[in-house]
Amino acid sequence: MKKKEKKLNLNRRNFLASTASIAGLAATASVVPISISNANHTDGEKGLPEFISWKDRNALIVHSDKGIETHRSAIGESLITPNRNVYIRNNMPTMTDDQIGNRNDWKVSIEGVKNPKTFTLAQLKKLGHTTMASILQCSGNGRGFFEHKVRGSQWKTGAAACVFWTGVPMKAVVEACGGVNASAVFMTSAGVDHEPTGLDPKKAMVERSVPKVVFKDAMLAWEMNGVPLPNAHGGPLRMVTPGYFGINNVKHLGRVAFTEKESSVKYMKKSYRISPIGKKGSQYPSCWEMPVKSWITRPTDETGTVRAGKVQIVGVAMGGTKKVRSVKVSVDGGKSWKRAKFIGPDLGKYAWRQFAFEANLKSGTYNIASLASNGSKKQPELRMENRRGYAHNGWKDHSVNITVV
Repeated sequence: MKKKEKKLNLNRRNFLASTASIAGLAATASVVPISISNANHTDGEKGLPEFISWKDRNALIVHSDKGIETHRSAIGESLITPNRNVYIRNNMPTMTDDQIGNRNDWKVSIEGVKNPKTFTLAQLKKLGHTTMASILQCSGNGRGFFEHKVRGSQWKTGAAACVFWTGVPMKAVVEACGGVNASAVFMTSAGVDHEPTGLDPKKAMVERSVPKVVFKDAMLAWEMNGVPLPNAHGGPLRMVTPGYFGINNVKHLGRVAFTEKESSVKYMKKSYRISPIGKKGSQYPSCWEMPVKSWITRPTDETGTVRAGKVQIVGVAMGGTKKVRSVKVSVDGGKSWKRAKFIGPDLGKYAWRQFAFEANLKSGTYNIASLASNGSKKQPELRMENRRGYAHNGWKDHSVNITVV
């Protein structure tokens, strides 16, 4: 199995190398950031689907019933994103209260352990209890900046949120089952939201495999930001894999298995693969770890003109699977950089940090950018060109243009 992992890493490196020349061509295209002011409202105002009618419509951009984004200016004024502002990305329809039934009777099976068991939610609550802050981010966040015709919601920055999860540590569940089988290589989580549709599980079941080591920080969550996990966000039980893209945080969780091989269903084998434009296949890296990333939340082109003088530039930064260490801000399109200050509490390496930088700006137009580092890696200037617009963390596209008067 070690050889397989090495091959995967080699493929990733080769892919990154092969896209270097493409990235060079992208430099010119990336100079002027795409505006997100009123993004994707060109077809007229769209109301919220009934299953999320409780969310704040003014904070959201409706791409489709399954893809709803948070406005850039609605994400960063609080360290934790309110539930009413958190984005929506569903592969399957959200399960209803009738389909879920009594939440405490919800069942999840644990397999690939020494003593396989099935737990109800009520029983899980007796195994352990913890609260953790982590970032929930769609693999395609930033897809809207790509210039080739990418299929899927045209997210800019708003398919991301920082939330508090409450639940039981996966380690405690594993301990209750006698430990993980020695032959296991992956932790594979499966949802059951496909079942009411009657579709072929191979094509519809959301089942994701991640490296086995992820279970040490993972949790089975039944609460989100202090309230029972909403159906729209995978209630009553969701796998939380901190530091990994949202697709791996499986909703409506029904099974967790420690397996020797990756899942063979569509959403693991074929989908969410970072492949060159024009190519696809399971040989390419899966959307697993999130990269280091940051963006400005205020001021932006959504917040209008800015008065000359002292201007507070605010944003959010994440380190991926590592702690974010520093953020720099540029007001001249990346020609020069100055260090910003982290503000607010540090909620752990899997949560984002808010940052602030005070600039004295005269009348004129400015391109404002941020550049985050987790110590070993920093944001690249340009996006990594790929077929589905995944894992975008280039700082140039995420910069904003403002007018100071």
